[in-house]
Amino acid sequence: MSQQKSAILVPGKIHPRVLDRLQAEFDILTAPQGAPLELGEADAARVRGIAVSGAVPAAWMERLPNLEIIANFGVGYDGVDVAAAASRGIIVTNTPDVLDDEVADTTIALLINTVRQLPRTEAYLREGRWANNGPFPLSPLSLRGRHVGLFGLGRIGGEIAKRLEPFKVKISYHTRRPKADCPYGYHASLLDLAAAVDTLICIVPKTAETHKAIDAAVLKALGPNGVLINVGRGWSVDEDALIAALQDGTIAAAGLDVFQEEPKVPQALIDLPNASLLPHVASASVPTRNAMADLVVDNLISWFGNGTVLTPVPETPPK
Repeated sequence: MSQQKSAILVPGKIHPRVLDRLQAEFDILTAPQGAPLELGEADAARVRGIAVSGAVPAAWMERLPNLEIIANFGVGYDGVDVAAAASRGIIVTNTPDVLDDEVADTTIALLINTVRQLPRTEAYLREGRWANNGPFPLSPLSLRGRHVGLFGLGRIGGEIAKRLEPFKVKISYHTRRPKADCPYGYHASLLDLAAAVDTLICIVPKTAETHKAIDAAVLKALGPNGVLINVGRGWSVDEDALIAALQDGTIAAAGLDVFQEEPKVPQALIDLPNASLLPHVASASVPTRNAMADLVVDNLISWFGNGTVLTPVPETPPK
């Protein structure tokens, strides 16, 4: 009789490539997202791994006595209770690097869209207004001569900075600690960074420290020529303060790929002509999402094949 395959739990929806590849190596069990975990005791005891695009709370881990690894689809893994995983010796992995270029490319595109109003100009043409009303008005903002501040300078932040260099803008950053051998100017606080720059790009993860870190004071410091770009987490921006700042001219414009309560976007933001809005698509290309899916599966295959993983998160390093 053939040896029984390890069982992998897939809660809710995940990229179809993950399921396609998992089927060849593992038994797949599914469950809807949410609590409590809807899985019988016998199946719960079989689960040795989870492949997830979403949340894995501590209560789920308590129901899965033989769980060894949680493979998260995405760089951000704030939906997984990593503290609970670490306390139980459960490895958590994510999908860094393979999406860095795509997110950085999208960030630059969003920045240009925001300062030059390119989505609005295309709509103007498509509506026949160029022929009927004449040229589109000059954009009030430009990328020329800007000073860009990066709130976060990890893998993706570094790629964004490299892409900014050819635009001949000045670059500064704020992180918890200065980066060794970094050519960009460091500011010890986010408020200091905002006061020094006129363009702020947010690319920090969702943590207790980053919750609404970009608040009314930071936006005021950014100034009336200021532009905010957020491709990190909606969690990091006080959305009410941002809407007010865009409405009253405290800052000039904002480009957002992430929001507080996705996919719900406040109508006040949608109505603003100085806001460029994307539906969380920074990494959303077929090649990049396929690479992320492959890394989820490759982490699981590696763990059950030789006891190592490719991309562990720092809170749960492999033994």
